[in-house]
Amino acid sequence: MKHRFFSSILTATVLLLTASWSFAMDTKAAAPGDSAHSAKGAKSGMADKGVARIKLVDINAASKSELMKLPGIHSKEADRIIAGRPYGSQAWLVSNKIIPEMVYAGINGKIIAMQHQPIPKKPADGGKKTK
Repeated sequence: MKHRFFSSILTATVLLLTASWSFAMDTKAAAPGDSAHSAKGAKSGMADKGVARIKLVDINAASKSELMKLPGIHSKEADRIIAGRPYGSQAWLVSNKIIPEMVYAGINGKIIAMQHQPIPKKPADGGKKTK
């Protein structure tokens, strides 16, 4: 019984250390001041093989033309997105029936809902004033 317990603890410790080491290596590789990557990129003229950086479109601040550059977003959808602002989350586009789920699936990794202003809360009493 004790052997199994200690074996489980040891296995968990090894897995955690391995995961943290792997994370540390990824973080170091993505660091902008890493001279090895900078020199390599300068010599080859190519971008890093790391994650491609995509400029996310903020659905709470983007213009109609910026929204229309997204796949599946046409004039009508862009107008509905603008009219429904502010969004607390990009998923609100689907839950508020602004765009269909298929369109959302195509733009999900390309959009973000930044909070520029506090999102107005609906009063608990439904907006009725009490006297």
